[in-house]
Amino acid sequence: MFGYYLDLAWRSLKRSPILTGLMVLAIGLGIGASMTMLTVLHVMTDDPLPGRSAQLYTPHLDPLPLDHKRRGDGPDASDNLTWPDAMALLKAHRATRQAAMAGGSMLVRPARADVRPFDVDGRYTTADFFPMFGVPFLRGSAWGAADDAVGARVVVLAESLSRKLFGADDAVGRMVRLGEHDYRVVGVTRDWQPSPLFYADASAKRYSDGDRFFLPLSTAVDQKLDVNGNFSSWEKNDADSRMVSPTTSWLQFWVQLDTPPQVAAYRQYLVDYSAQQKALGRFQRPPANAKLYGLMGWLAHEDLVPNDVRLQLWLALGFLFVCMLNIVALLLAKFLRRSGEISVRRALGARRRDIFVQLGIESALIGVAGGALGLAIAQLGLWSIRQRPDDYARIAQMDVQMLFGTLALAIAASVLAGLLPAWRACRVAPALQLKTM
Repeated sequence: MFGYYLDLAWRSLKRSPILTGLMVLAIGLGIGASMTMLTVLHVMTDDPLPGRSAQLYTPHLDPLPLDHKRRGDGPDASDNLTWPDAMALLKAHRATRQAAMAGGSMLVRPARADVRPFDVDGRYTTADFFPMFGVPFLRGSAWGAADDAVGARVVVLAESLSRKLFGADDAVGRMVRLGEHDYRVVGVTRDWQPSPLFYADASAKRYSDGDRFFLPLSTAVDQKLDVNGNFSSWEKNDADSRMVSPTTSWLQFWVQLDTPPQVAAYRQYLVDYSAQQKALGRFQRPPANAKLYGLMGWLAHEDLVPNDVRLQLWLALGFLFVCMLNIVALLLAKFLRRSGEISVRRALGARRRDIFVQLGIESALIGVAGGALGLAIAQLGLWSIRQRPDDYARIAQMDVQMLFGTLALAIAASVLAGLLPAWRACRVAPALQLKTM
């Protein structure tokens, strides 16, 4: 029966090619515009570490004085931790794994004569960073806790940086010069690039290239390396001691908590730690200000989606609604014009339900054609977004999930638009129509 209805729908659409083309164009434009923006929203809010994100949390304390005022729309100073607080959380070891980190940029001085010095972004961190986030290694391994303790001059390179410096040769055990110091390569990772770069500082570009080198955080502090990101001080500090000052926040901190009781215990530990620091006179604000965000909760807190993307999404969905209203009008005119045909089918025994299903399949067929056109328009729209200078522009790519979502939305939209016309056509009294034929 479905094949029969499909054949009837195809014959009906071919009888009025201009009207069919207008309906396909309307649904295609509406679907293309809306799916372009829905895809951008999808990739910007997607889980950066599927399978691990549920166990990852970032603790946040509030060491700011009561009279501290946030400046402008930039990151809050309490978004990061101070060196003393980060080291206290590390030493307490209340989580399965924990890592303190900060972004950095260094000048690479290649030993190869054919490669000129260049700047590269990386991460200063502690040893648990790699197993906690599941960073995949190609060769070698991460440094250990002992290297963190002594500020060892070791480095882990990303595959792309390793190839640029050493070609196809194994980089493990070789020396590389970053800035003014030499470091021994202990491991090479794949070009690992979570999107968004959730562990980066709030002021960083979350959708830019991933880190290309990793250094022990203690080494970066000992050598006073430059830090990328929000370096906030609420009291005057000597330049030499600013990194380790209790009144300067600049470190990001992540922990792995495997069970709900572990999460509850860690959250209580943060409150207790804040109360202890308040009793010592360091913290002035209530201990309850301490927070523990899950990975996805932290991304929601950061509100990574720009306002212009949200506005464009609502405009696109509004355009789709207008297109659906036009399709309702066109289908209503088309179906009512076929009242005579429908009346004959009713007189020959077809039920209202059969007529409704037939017209619904015709609407769905329009949706399939409109979805294919909408998919092409969405791909064109995503290409135009990738030409923009915005940080998120390069990730505007449609995955399999959104591809099938485009077709499903087109069919659903056209079927919904066809419900009223189909119902109205089914209510036509056959006897009245047959008298006029």
